[in-house]
Amino acid sequence: MKAPRQASSRALLPLVLLGAMATAPAQAETDPESGLIKAPGWEAVKAQCGVCHSHKLVTAQRGDAAFWTGLIRWMQGTQNLWALPEPLEGEIVSYLATQYNETDWGRRPQLPPTLLPGG
Repeated sequence: MKAPRQASSRALLPLVLLGAMATAPAQAETDPESGLIKAPGWEAVKAQCGVCHSHKLVTAQRGDAAFWTGLIRWMQGTQNLWALPEPLEGEIVSYLATQYNETDWGRRPQLPPTLLPGG
């Protein structure tokens, strides 16, 4: 009786590649001009936030809806940001809390105080 023939690694390569592609996370498309992730609401953020400051200031922040709403209120109270009509503000906050949320932080967590100088 003959031993079963081993499949060649060359024959398995397409299957391995298909499996890797199926599990690889999709890269979000970004606007080349602003760097914002293209998702529902990105045009509103580009139009409103980019009037006063760089979009890099937006993409460097992370937070939930309460964080982004608080930041808008701070800018309205101290930086002369105009009042945003409710549908527009809701769209902006929803976009920011989804695309730039606190769980999607690309930096290491803050060091505990015990590891800081004088801590």
